[in-house]
Amino acid sequence: MRPALVVFALACATASSAQEAAPIALDFRAAQQRLVERSDAVEAQNAHLRSLSAQEAATRTLGRPDLDVDVQLLDYQKTLILPLGPFAAAAGSLGVPDRLHFQTERSSTRPIATATLPIYTGGQIPATQAGARAQVAQAKADLALTVEGQLLQLTQAYFGQQLAERALGVRRDVLAGLERHASDAAKLEQERFISRAQRLQAEVARDDAAREYEKAISDLASANAVLAGLLRAPTGVRPTSLLSVNSSPLPPRDTYLAGALKAHPQLERFQAIEEQAQAGLDLQRAKMRPTVYGFAQYNFDREESLLTDPDWSFGVGVKYKLLSGLGRRQMVEAARETRNQAEAGRREAETQIIIGVTKFHNEAEAARRRFLLLDSSITSAEENLRLQTLSYREQQATSLDVIDAELGLGKARLQRAQAANDYIQALAQLLNASGRMNELPDYLTRADRVIP
Repeated sequence: MRPALVVFALACATASSAQEAAPIALDFRAAQQRLVERSDAVEAQNAHLRSLSAQEAATRTLGRPDLDVDVQLLDYQKTLILPLGPFAAAAGSLGVPDRLHFQTERSSTRPIATATLPIYTGGQIPATQAGARAQVAQAKADLALTVEGQLLQLTQAYFGQQLAERALGVRRDVLAGLERHASDAAKLEQERFISRAQRLQAEVARDDAAREYEKAISDLASANAVLAGLLRAPTGVRPTSLLSVNSSPLPPRDTYLAGALKAHPQLERFQAIEEQAQAGLDLQRAKMRPTVYGFAQYNFDREESLLTDPDWSFGVGVKYKLLSGLGRRQMVEAARETRNQAEAGRREAETQIIIGVTKFHNEAEAARRRFLLLDSSITSAEENLRLQTLSYREQQATSLDVIDAELGLGKARLQRAQAANDYIQALAQLLNASGRMNELPDYLTRADRVIP
């Protein structure tokens, strides 16, 4: 029984290993979720957003007082000269100089607490806070753009794998058909019904189909590797959402355009950049104004304090920079031009969104119509192949006619799969240009024409 147990254990281990190495089956919605959860690009943007959010939270308390405790260990020498004034004459008669000179050297500690409170900053605090909020808004828009870009890349990889798999199936069928044709041609040549040239035509076509089939295998392997790497799935991914097309037309272009111009992440990003530029302009203007602050100081060690140190003090101060090595007016002008740059960037983004929505809406509709028109082409190609094969066997058609019919059917099938992929890719680009990339799974669910 012991050898049998060993064999059984090995079989179980092999089955378990095979199960672990099996590709992960994912529909497109699940693939989207996995990508967002595991993408390093998305995580990098999330970390950036968390960092800026923490910085923005730090600026909310800029109006509060600052409290500093300064402890110094001093080794110093103090010289004090005291004039006698009206007592100088009397002191002179006693041989005392008219000025008393004292000098001491000592070491002491100097613990002092200082508090400062901004009363008026000319607008620097509000400008700094507004700039920090705008940075957070930009980071949120950048995160949304990164997610949409990653989802667009996933669409290309996910359905590119599907297209490669369908292409492999078509190449396999074409190769099988041409192998049957080459076999029939060899038999007919032996029976002297066709010439050697016709048999060679069949073999050349078969060899070409074999090379195309090998290329399709390589293309599918590359597509599998791209999709597995994108989804961080070392064992591979098996897509379960098939190439599909909705036979109904898309909603009008203006439907997508209105939503894009209202809440596209790219426009939100440029809006945040504008707000940062305006905050920078306000900050530079504020630096040209005076600042008012309150202050208080307390000395904890009065016995060893310096003669000039008060026990405590408080008051109000005004600070105004008269001259600066940095041209303040030029800095204001630079900040104003930065704001103008941001405004121009937003207008350009709006233009590009309008162009993109129009372009991809047209491409998606063209691919949808092309897909529907290919139905009749495939039916005709199948019937043509059937008739040419029968005619060839009855010596009413040449080998080249059969080859052309076989290749024609394969071409039509590939064109239909390509049209379905073009439709999905154009639809994804349209939704991406509209800022609605997360809605793609809903569109795929409504598709009524599926390529198995």
